[in-house]
Amino acid sequence: MRTSTAARRYARALFSLATEEQQVPRLREQIEGMSKLFDSEPALRRALFRPLHPVAERRAVLRAVSERLGLDGVLRNFLVYLVDQRRLVAFDAICDEYARLADEAAGLVKARVTAAAPLDDAQRQRLQGALAARTGRQVELDVSVDPNLIGGAVAVVGNVVFDGSLRTQLAQLRDTLSRGH
Repeated sequence: MRTSTAARRYARALFSLATEEQQVPRLREQIEGMSKLFDSEPALRRALFRPLHPVAERRAVLRAVSERLGLDGVLRNFLVYLVDQRRLVAFDAICDEYARLADEAAGLVKARVTAAAPLDDAQRQRLQGALAARTGRQVELDVSVDPNLIGGAVAVVGNVVFDGSLRTQLAQLRDTLSRGH
């Protein structure tokens, strides 16, 4: 999901408040809980995210849900503020950006890995170790399988692509042989 400038700004503000309160992991857990609730209850999402209902009603519903879930005051006030600013529609992007900021602060980076075949635990650990050594950070893998790769894997960490696929290696070999080197 592409994060808007506004969503990044709101996520940074919430992250700053959470850092001051030393509640970054706790708020992340609560935000993700709210996200799951919105996903599992489409009627609640529609009622809160669409401006068909008056702001006061949406605020009251959000406060009731927040209290029932036991959300921290910081997050509760933040969500009400989003309703007031008509930015609750950006909640998913704000949630994603907050998670990215929390990971970054913890020295964790996510790697999207596409492999030709499922990876066993030993392969996952080797790949995780190699990527951690290259990035200097702890790496969390998100692995998917694409048999079109023939063999190997492609890892994307941030804006950097590590392409160890057999297809790419064969293409490089073909280019080298065609140039006569």
